Amino acid sequence: MNHNPTEQNTSTQEQTKTIQSHYSYKEVIIWLEKKGVELYGNHFKIIEGDYPIIYKLIAYFLKDEATCYQLGIDLNKGILLSGPVGCGKTSLMNLMKYLTPTEHKFLVKPCRYISFEFIQDGYEIIHKYSKGKLYESQPKIICFDDLGTENNLKYYGNECNVIAEILLSRYDLFTTKKLQTHITTNLSASEIENFYGNRVRSRLREMVNLIGFNKEIVDKRI
Repeated sequence: MNHNPTEQNTSTQEQTKTIQSHYSYKEVIIWLEKKGVELYGNHFKIIEGDYPIIYKLIAYFLKDEATCYQLGIDLNKGILLSGPVGCGKTSLMNLMKYLTPTEHKFLVKPCRYISFEFIQDGYEIIHKYSKGKLYESQPKIICFDDLGTENNLKYYGNECNVIAEILLSRYDLFTTKKLQTHITTNLSASEIENFYGNRVRSRLREMVNLIGFNKEIVDKRI
């Protein structure tokens, strides 16, 4: 992760104009927009300027191997979707759940909520979001939403960077069981390193495909 993930690849726009796929991506976007209106209200709209980002997400979550190859996306990795506040990262990841095959279904979990759970339940939470609850046979694919909005917390006097520990545990499962992890964040690569350390940043480079909105994009909530 040696570049700022919020910097959009300028070649992506050219690539999306010439995508060769058995899926109609424009029809998928129309369907996603209708689903977005259903979930979020009539104000929801997918703007054309976001198509390069959304094409990548569609290709990934539909497991469209040929298109992913064209766009440089590794289907074995998860997704790290980055961009400024209000660009629609969380809404898009929630919509992508509807494109995802059953075996790849994922849960979107705000990092702040996980930190609140840690205050209540302690180190058990790290196990819950990495290896899964006791007696569950398989760890789950999770999208950690708004990475960087949580704080370091103390549990019985011991400070813990909960999300960092979870991500490191999930990296071990990624290497041994191919467990995927998705993330949304407002942070740049250097900010991720400042928050979580070089080790986490290095692991994320191996675990995820970086897809980033332009940092100058307008806040769609306004």
